[in-house]
Amino acid sequence: MKKLLAAVAIGCAAVVALAGCGPHDDRESNSVDELKSKYGYQWEDPTKPILNDEGAKAISFHIYSSKNASALDYNSMDIMQTLYEDTNVYVDWENVSETVYGEQKTLKLGKHDGIDAIYHAGMSASEIIKYANRKALLPVSDYLEYMPNFKAILEKRPDIKKQITNVEDGKIYALPRVEEMGLLQNPNLLFLNKTWAQEAVTKGNIDIGSQEIADGLELTSAQMEQILTYFRDNDMNGNGSTTDERPLSFVYNNWQGNQCDLYGMFGINDNTDHRIIKNDKVTCTVLDPAFKDATKFIANWIKEGLIDKVSLEVSQDNFLASGKGTGQDVTYGAFYWWESETVVSHPEDYICCKPLKGPNGAQTVCVSNNPEVSPGEVIFFNGIPNVEVLLTYFDRYYLPQISAQMNYGPIGIVFDETEYANTGKLVTKPIPEGMTADELRLQNAPLGLCYLTAEQWGSTVEMEPRAKLRLERLEKYEKNFVPADVKPVPNLQFTQQELNTITQYQNNINSYIRNQLMTFLLNGVSSDDAWNTFTAELSSQRVGLDALTKVYQDAYDRYLNEN
Repeated sequence: MKKLLAAVAIGCAAVVALAGCGPHDDRESNSVDELKSKYGYQWEDPTKPILNDEGAKAISFHIYSSKNASALDYNSMDIMQTLYEDTNVYVDWENVSETVYGEQKTLKLGKHDGIDAIYHAGMSASEIIKYANRKALLPVSDYLEYMPNFKAILEKRPDIKKQITNVEDGKIYALPRVEEMGLLQNPNLLFLNKTWAQEAVTKGNIDIGSQEIADGLELTSAQMEQILTYFRDNDMNGNGSTTDERPLSFVYNNWQGNQCDLYGMFGINDNTDHRIIKNDKVTCTVLDPAFKDATKFIANWIKEGLIDKVSLEVSQDNFLASGKGTGQDVTYGAFYWWESETVVSHPEDYICCKPLKGPNGAQTVCVSNNPEVSPGEVIFFNGIPNVEVLLTYFDRYYLPQISAQMNYGPIGIVFDETEYANTGKLVTKPIPEGMTADELRLQNAPLGLCYLTAEQWGSTVEMEPRAKLRLERLEKYEKNFVPADVKPVPNLQFTQQELNTITQYQNNINSYIRNQLMTFLLNGVSSDDAWNTFTAELSSQRVGLDALTKVYQDAYDRYLNEN
């Protein structure tokens, strides 16, 4: 794939050629032998086209995909046009918004008129089994011969294979996205306004020992409470009002920047699922006796105005927008997020703290169940013509240089073409003035299918600067506070019977926990009896937590025992 790997621009002829192509309504289905003889189909050499010029004219595919609102139509992206030029496989992309996809997903899975595959499919284990049993989905694992890159991944990484293999028939029905950077397990970092904190320490006579107000600051819950109280009671931004300061903020139950690290002050490795692996046992964090004390403590901070009550209801977008003030418009004293650079206009004014030490000295953090392997990224429908060609096309996405460009953007726009020509390494260029990293990425990359592991970072692809900074901070201030016996729940595969149990109980359990905890956080835990009633109800046969936990434990035991 010399063009995609070494160049960005495509000629006018290629654009004209694309414009003349389109999905075929009456497509001919060819055997592999016919594809080879008539259309030059080959899958073994990734530097050569998959089809010859005749094949490019005769064969096309229609892919349905959601996209971010800020992203370009995939048909217009340089990376897609160049990929067509390199493979001679034409894909017509039908892009819809993420909201529309959420509304149409079930409909498209049930009746996929004219659609060959769904990209950004976001298929859960239960959805895959459901539609596989209906024979709607293509068993990709039956075609590994035509996917040398994916086949090599499965052989090299059996841990990935068992996360995507149906336990009932041993087949794989979806292509995974793999991006291993060591970031997702710990989605929260605590940032503190260093100027405000220095004033609180100096004028408020708050004793933090000999520590400097700098990255790595370690505070007890009592010290943090004093600092937040000072933020609440004083005009920190100098606008003449003491009512607009937001001492501590987060986004309740968000995938990142959530409340879970606050529970670490009581020794609980919580996450938004309230489910972790501890000593190889699936554990519900809410049932930990310390969870009640932690909830009482956090509720008191909310009651006293130390935690902005808006944090329990604000959306991620509104949280980020509220942090962008400057000067007298700055309102955030402290907040949880992955990176300060995304939240506030002047991140240099904020330091990254170590986890807070609780009243009894406990100091640990959230362990998120956000996996770095997304098992249901692309699915293919049964019965589509020339499916071997389409599978070989998507197999090219797993080459590291292509994965990086699909995930971040092409050489020449996002990655430096001179650096790549000289070293063979993909190194990001400076972000154009007036753009953010996210804007540049979304306008130039479809994201989705990729294979980027620790092996690729540093050797083939240079990690983008903000990801490096996140990783550095996590290594310094977060990861060391996770006990060795605590792990996130991995991607698990379930039997149909187990999925029936999950369907019966999980949504109700999640809603019940969320609503009860929200009530406790806003109103306080009125009594031990109220809490005991809550946890007893969770374990009742009606709510079904015990039955659900058994399903996860059985699936996890299989995961551990599989070779």
